[in-house]
Amino acid sequence: MSKREELIAKYADDLKNKCGVTPDMDFLTKVTIGCGPSIYNKDSSTVSGGSATEIATVKNNFLIKKLGLADSADLDKAIDSVLETYGKSNRNKYRAVVYYMLAKHFKKESVYK
Repeated sequence: MSKREELIAKYADDLKNKCGVTPDMDFLTKVTIGCGPSIYNKDSSTVSGGSATEIATVKNNFLIKKLGLADSADLDKAIDSVLETYGKSNRNKYRAVVYYMLAKHFKKESVYK
Protein backbone atom coordinates (compact mmCIF):
# COMPACT_ATOMS: atom_id res chain seq x y z
CA MET A 1 0.00 0.00 0.00
CA SER A 2 1.44 3.37 -1.03
CA LYS A 3 1.66 6.36 1.29
CA ARG A 4 -1.15 8.06 -0.65
CA GLU A 5 -3.38 4.98 -0.36
CA GLU A 6 -2.72 4.91 3.41
CA LEU A 7 -3.70 8.57 3.69
CA ILE A 8 -6.86 8.05 1.62
CA ALA A 9 -7.84 5.18 3.95
CA LYS A 10 -7.22 7.49 6.94
CA TYR A 11 -9.37 10.23 5.35
CA ALA A 12 -12.16 7.74 4.61
CA ASP A 13 -12.06 6.62 8.24
CA ASP A 14 -12.35 10.24 9.41
CA LEU A 15 -15.30 10.83 7.08
CA LYS A 16 -17.08 7.74 8.44
CA ASN A 17 -16.26 7.99 12.12
CA LYS A 18 -15.83 11.72 12.80
CA CYS A 19 -18.16 13.25 10.20
CA GLY A 20 -20.83 10.56 9.84
CA VAL A 21 -20.40 10.56 6.05
CA THR A 22 -20.11 7.50 3.84
CA PRO A 23 -17.24 8.43 1.52
CA ASP A 24 -17.34 8.17 -2.25
CA MET A 25 -13.89 6.59 -2.57
CA ASP A 26 -13.34 7.59 -6.22
CA PHE A 27 -14.15 11.20 -5.45
CA LEU A 28 -12.08 11.17 -2.23
CA THR A 29 -9.12 9.86 -4.23
CA LYS A 30 -9.51 12.66 -6.80
CA VAL A 31 -9.72 15.34 -4.08
CA THR A 32 -6.66 13.87 -2.33
CA ILE A 33 -4.67 13.88 -5.58
CA GLY A 34 -5.86 17.45 -6.16
CA CYS A 35 -4.30 18.52 -2.85
CA GLY A 36 -0.91 17.63 -4.30
CA PRO A 37 2.16 17.24 -2.11
CA SER A 38 0.56 19.17 0.78
CA ILE A 39 -0.94 15.89 2.06
CA TYR A 40 2.54 14.62 2.97
CA ASN A 41 3.48 17.64 5.10
CA LYS A 42 2.30 17.55 8.71
CA ASP A 43 1.43 21.26 8.80
CA SER A 44 -0.13 21.71 5.35
CA SER A 45 -2.06 18.43 5.45
CA THR A 46 -4.41 19.81 8.12
CA VAL A 47 -6.72 22.80 8.38
CA SER A 48 -6.60 24.91 11.52
CA GLY A 49 -10.20 25.86 12.18
CA GLY A 50 -9.15 28.52 14.68
CA SER A 51 -6.88 30.40 12.29
CA ALA A 52 -8.45 33.23 10.29
CA THR A 53 -5.64 33.08 7.72
CA GLU A 54 -6.15 29.33 7.29
CA ILE A 55 -9.90 29.82 6.76
CA ALA A 56 -9.13 32.58 4.22
CA THR A 57 -6.77 30.21 2.40
CA VAL A 58 -9.46 27.51 2.17
CA LYS A 59 -11.97 30.09 0.97
CA ASN A 60 -9.75 31.85 -1.60
CA ASN A 61 -7.58 29.02 -2.91
CA PHE A 62 -10.11 26.20 -2.86
CA LEU A 63 -13.66 27.52 -2.98
CA ILE A 64 -13.06 30.56 -5.20
CA LYS A 65 -10.06 29.53 -7.36
CA LYS A 66 -10.47 25.74 -7.58
CA LEU A 67 -14.26 25.36 -7.46
CA GLY A 68 -14.97 28.66 -9.22
CA LEU A 69 -17.46 29.96 -6.65
CA ALA A 70 -18.24 33.65 -6.18
CA ASP A 71 -17.14 35.20 -2.90
CA SER A 72 -20.13 35.42 -0.56
CA ALA A 73 -21.22 34.84 3.02
CA ASP A 74 -22.37 31.37 1.92
CA LEU A 75 -18.75 30.32 1.58
CA ASP A 76 -17.98 31.26 5.19
CA LYS A 77 -21.14 29.48 6.39
CA ALA A 78 -20.17 26.34 4.47
CA ILE A 79 -16.65 26.34 5.94
CA ASP A 80 -18.09 26.79 9.46
CA SER A 81 -20.59 24.01 8.84
CA VAL A 82 -17.92 21.59 7.60
CA LEU A 83 -15.61 22.37 10.51
CA GLU A 84 -18.52 21.93 12.93
CA THR A 85 -19.38 18.56 11.36
CA TYR A 86 -15.72 17.49 11.54
CA GLY A 87 -15.63 18.53 15.19
CA LYS A 88 -14.32 21.87 16.44
CA SER A 89 -12.42 20.09 19.22
CA ASN A 90 -10.79 17.67 16.76
CA ARG A 91 -7.24 18.99 16.35
CA ASN A 92 -6.42 17.09 13.15
CA LYS A 93 -8.83 18.22 10.48
CA TYR A 94 -7.33 16.85 7.31
CA ARG A 95 -7.34 19.21 4.34
CA ALA A 96 -8.48 16.51 1.91
CA VAL A 97 -11.49 15.69 4.14
CA VAL A 98 -12.45 19.37 4.50
CA TYR A 99 -12.12 19.91 0.73
CA TYR A 100 -14.10 16.74 0.02
CA MET A 101 -16.99 17.88 2.23
CA LEU A 102 -16.94 21.41 0.78
CA ALA A 103 -16.95 20.13 -2.81
CA LYS A 104 -19.88 17.82 -1.95
CA HIS A 105 -21.69 20.68 -0.15
CA PHE A 106 -21.52 22.90 -3.23
CA LYS A 107 -22.16 19.95 -5.60
CA LYS A 108 -18.90 20.67 -7.43
CA GLU A 109 -17.79 17.07 -7.98
CA SER A 110 -17.56 17.84 -11.72
CA VAL A 111 -14.44 19.96 -11.07
CA TYR A 112 -12.57 16.67 -10.45
CA LYS A 113 -13.84 14.72 -13.47
